Amino acid sequence: MPKPYPREFRDDVVRVARGRDAGVTVEQIAKDFGVHPMTLFKWLREADVEAGAKPGVTRAESTELRELRRRNKLLEQENEVLRRAAAYLSQANLPGKGGTRS
Repeated sequence: MPKPYPREFRDDVVRVARGRDAGVTVEQIAKDFGVHPMTLFKWLREADVEAGAKPGVTRAESTELRELRRRNKLLEQENEVLRRAAAYLSQANLPGKGGTRS
């Protein structure tokens, strides 16, 4: 997988593409900066979402969602451990199981 472009570079290319003169295409700007035109179109779409001009998930929302999913997975694992421990302990407290006999 190719190394991602730095955020500053992406923002600069988007700024240049937004402020381009009439007759200058996005493809020309992409070529000048050495990126694929579809990559630049994607960056422009993402910038529109970040600015609220188009619907979609922002970087902040995406980061929050990723963190919440990670936290949820951890809590599910902890819940499973507690469920198993409770089942084990309830079996150990049944009459005639474990312990000493008199």
